[in-house]
Amino acid sequence: MAVAIKLIRIGKKGYPSYRIVAIDKREKRNGPYLEKIGFYNPVASPPVLTINKQKFDYWLSKGAELSEGIIKLKYQMRKLKGI
Repeated sequence: MAVAIKLIRIGKKGYPSYRIVAIDKREKRNGPYLEKIGFYNPVASPPVLTINKQKFDYWLSKGAELSEGIIKLKYQMRKLKGI
């Protein structure tokens, strides 16, 4: 089974928030997921990002690929923190 770490959109219209999940790569964006890894709220000031590091590392060790959205989010957070 090919696994990816993706963003699933939740929240109401105009106020998005996202779950960061491990999901079968062939599933749709909001399809059933294997495990919830974290949460991202871009509307809050500053944006809120919470990730369970153990679960994230576990899925990466199992060969999960990062989706395009997660890669962009990682880059944005690094830019905000000045790392």
